[in-house]
Amino acid sequence: MTLEPDPRPTLAAPDDDPYLWLEEIDGARALAWVEAQNAATLEAYADGRFAADRDGLKAALDRPDKIPGITRRGGLLYNLWQDAEHPRGLWRRTTLDAYRTPDPAWEVLLDLDALAQAEEEDWVWAGAVSLPGSHDRALLKLSRGGGDATVVREFDLPSRSFVPDGFVLPEGKSHPDWLDRDTVLLSSPLGEDMATLSGYARTVRLWTRGSDPLTAPVLFAAPPESMAVFGAPDRDVTPERLVFVERTGFFDAMIHLGDRSGPKIRLDLPTDAEAQWHGGFLAVRLRTPWTIGAATHPSDTVLGIGLEAFLAGDRDFRVLFEPGPRRALQGFFWSGPYLVLSVLDDLRAAFPVFTPAEDWAQSEVGGLPELGMVNVWPLDGEEEETNGDLLAAANDPVTPATLMLTRPGSGAPAVLRQAPAAFSAEGLVVTRHEAVSVDGERIPYVQAGPPGETGEAPVHLSGYGGFQVSNLAGYSVVLGRLWLEKGGTRVVANIRGGGEFGTRWHEAGRREGKALSHDDFAAVAADLVRRGVTRPGRIAAEGGSNGGLLIANMLTRYPERFGALLCTIPLIDMRRYHRLLAGASWVAEYGDPDKPEDWDFLQHVSAYHAAAPGRPYPPILIATTRRDDRVHPGHARKMAAKLQAMGYPARFYEPEAGGHSYGKNSAETATFAALCAAFLRRSIGWEPEVA
Repeated sequence: MTLEPDPRPTLAAPDDDPYLWLEEIDGARALAWVEAQNAATLEAYADGRFAADRDGLKAALDRPDKIPGITRRGGLLYNLWQDAEHPRGLWRRTTLDAYRTPDPAWEVLLDLDALAQAEEEDWVWAGAVSLPGSHDRALLKLSRGGGDATVVREFDLPSRSFVPDGFVLPEGKSHPDWLDRDTVLLSSPLGEDMATLSGYARTVRLWTRGSDPLTAPVLFAAPPESMAVFGAPDRDVTPERLVFVERTGFFDAMIHLGDRSGPKIRLDLPTDAEAQWHGGFLAVRLRTPWTIGAATHPSDTVLGIGLEAFLAGDRDFRVLFEPGPRRALQGFFWSGPYLVLSVLDDLRAAFPVFTPAEDWAQSEVGGLPELGMVNVWPLDGEEEETNGDLLAAANDPVTPATLMLTRPGSGAPAVLRQAPAAFSAEGLVVTRHEAVSVDGERIPYVQAGPPGETGEAPVHLSGYGGFQVSNLAGYSVVLGRLWLEKGGTRVVANIRGGGEFGTRWHEAGRREGKALSHDDFAAVAADLVRRGVTRPGRIAAEGGSNGGLLIANMLTRYPERFGALLCTIPLIDMRRYHRLLAGASWVAEYGDPDKPEDWDFLQHVSAYHAAAPGRPYPPILIATTRRDDRVHPGHARKMAAKLQAMGYPARFYEPEAGGHSYGKNSAETATFAALCAAFLRRSIGWEPEVA
């Protein structure tokens, strides 16, 4: 990779940044530095304990009795299965009746390991878009090494082979969708001037069989400054209707309806509202208050109305959901005749259901646990095929997942699968607590581990706090085996910036509030000490991606509260983040460092610039992957290099593959996790016996 000049104007850099060369992902000097760092980290921590943890974790991740995830298309259940013999995976299918049995018969459609070997490519499965109706053709998405960019190839399911001269796309962050057997609606950044500054599609094109996708007619386009555009067919109506979406920012979009000649009308909705429709009815979730006539609806309200009536100008919405101080909408979706809402009420899960054809009659998805991590979603992958069947999964930090099949109002769900226990949870308890942050806000956190307060518990503390993503405490094979089973304590913090309590919780930790989100996390660490659970030197904190920014700020802002830090696939350089890979798409979350008024607050959370010599920084391991094409590995590289130059014993680790995750298969995931756990445990002075 070479660094091209950036056409956007910039302010004078706050420092000279002598480590820009580490942003050259495949540069010879950068790779030599990475290899030396990897070797030093492995030499320090890859001992016999590490090997035992790695091998045991891999075996647990590859268990043959784990739950196969399923999606129904055309009446059949599809699954991508990975195990020790098939680390890349088998794409396969079966029937629902067969899936209910202990040992279902699966029809294998594609062996990804065999394909990778035959083509000498590091293929990672990234999904399939099957042809609606017949489902005999699919557009397969294959990633090299696990990155977001994929190659697209047409696949014939009956013959289990790729279609000669079929639809094929070179590597890119493309999103194709079938219109009919010979036509694809293509959202893609491929081609000259077809990408936004974030690296996503800025055009939607009509791609016909046998033609060049790069010269396909453009139906819809957005300026490069927008985040992305998407196109999709609305198969709910006849004649055919197409949907064109311009996402102007991470939380804002404009939705247009049209046809194969392009958009015709724009939905008259606030740009930050989320809209979904099905069966002739429209549901709208508000992000900010919306005044309609004499009524002002608060943020996170859900409104319902007939779609054709709305398009004709009717604004007589039915109010379906209103939030409370700790009652928040997590999402909503259509399944057959039902609109299903996912709600957290003081972190307890509930799933209200509305039937619009019956005057929006309300029921619920019943028989599910309230606590822990509880999710509900449609069994069918195609909205036009949904009949109301729902999948539900529930787990908590010490209880493995149960997969269930249910329908609204049907009573107790039917258990389809129970995941095996991956670690011994004997004697462990799960409790909930609240810390008080710097401004008096109560910050919930969930603690799992041995009962009692010894003041010496080895604590693994994690958090996220961004993009309105709720960070709930669920079952973790990795942390269960590498921390809990060995006698440690696990803590998950629900800090601001997340979505646990709705938009107001997110807004409090966004942009100017990002530092406050980090204060929340430090408050949880302090509360663990106040309660007598542990002491600062025994707290090991971990976070990835936006959570990596959090951990980097714990290093520079709250070093005295931690014994060790693990910062993975992170953002750290907030001066240049918007110029690296997908970074421009996150300006709505963090702010624009090219604006002086935004840099005024961003500089305080840019740990890369805040790092200073002579501070009591705890040990830190900064880890990323070379094929992460979402968050640039330069963030992690530069921070490690800068800390080391200041004399700190910062560690660094960067495997080649993995994308924006910890590995493309169980072997890579187990290696990454075991190495990180070895670093954390040794750094806080905890060396439990090898199981």
